[in-house]
Amino acid sequence: MRKYFSFFVFALLLFANTLPALGQEAIRISELLKDDGDISIQDISRIDKTVIVADTLDGWQASWIGGLNGAQAAYNNWSQGGTNTISVTGSTIFNLKFRKDRFAYALDTNLRYGKARIEDEGTRKTDDRVAVNNKFSYLFDNKKWSAFANVNFSTQFDKGFNYNVPDTVQPELISKIFSPAYFTQIAGIAFTPADYFSAQAGMAMKETIVADTSLSQRYGLSAGEQFRFEPGYSTALFFEKELFSNVRLISSVETFTNLQRNISSTDVHFSNELIGKINDFMNMSFQYVTIYDDDYSKKVQIKQVLSAGISVNIL
Repeated sequence: MRKYFSFFVFALLLFANTLPALGQEAIRISELLKDDGDISIQDISRIDKTVIVADTLDGWQASWIGGLNGAQAAYNNWSQGGTNTISVTGSTIFNLKFRKDRFAYALDTNLRYGKARIEDEGTRKTDDRVAVNNKFSYLFDNKKWSAFANVNFSTQFDKGFNYNVPDTVQPELISKIFSPAYFTQIAGIAFTPADYFSAQAGMAMKETIVADTSLSQRYGLSAGEQFRFEPGYSTALFFEKELFSNVRLISSVETFTNLQRNISSTDVHFSNELIGKINDFMNMSFQYVTIYDDDYSKKVQIKQVLSAGISVNIL
């Protein structure tokens, strides 16, 4: 099996170097669009997502990026030990923007799915994301300020399990498609003093759907309950900038506070991604995300991912 792992990595690298000239790595998405504003590659599981539509745009503009990341490790009589693994993650990001006079609309769709095969432990999910974000905005006379309204949706494709259980116990199911799923609607004011920074605040509504009632209590719903509505307010800060040549930082902090609960129960999502260019088709990225959502857990959730892969500009 190890020779097939090695062959997979070789094939992946060979494919990256033979892509057509239209291919483009993820780090350059904002550069491709900088004349018309920039679209960040950010973690879509957030409460909200910034999508900036430049005031120079007139009419429609679309972009579509497809990516493939992989990792492999193989050991044979290795003194330090190790476990043979192979993982692959596919992703696609589709953006649609429109502007007419002072009115703008942006659609952002982000789909990701990844699997890893671990020796003696089988196949496990490593990434899973379905997110659709819509943003409507209206520029004021001072174009640094705008009114906005967002309608967002997020869930996952596949079942997720907690594997941190005794060997004699089956992994615990903790999520599946539409369990949970989140709808959010936010209306407020945004301030964009520079093309790499944006701040916004507004009133919000959040709906949580848990189709599988066996998971209802895990996400803060009553036993057997499938739907919860929460009125509140949201704040957010977004930053995206090239720090060094071919190295870009994307960072965001977002909050949602339920007006019917104590402010200490505010949901907080802090996301950071550092993306480095290897060549015209390949990139490496480091992602660090922390989430506090006491509906799910009183402890902070942490995700850390280091990956390398290819990205193709499809549209």
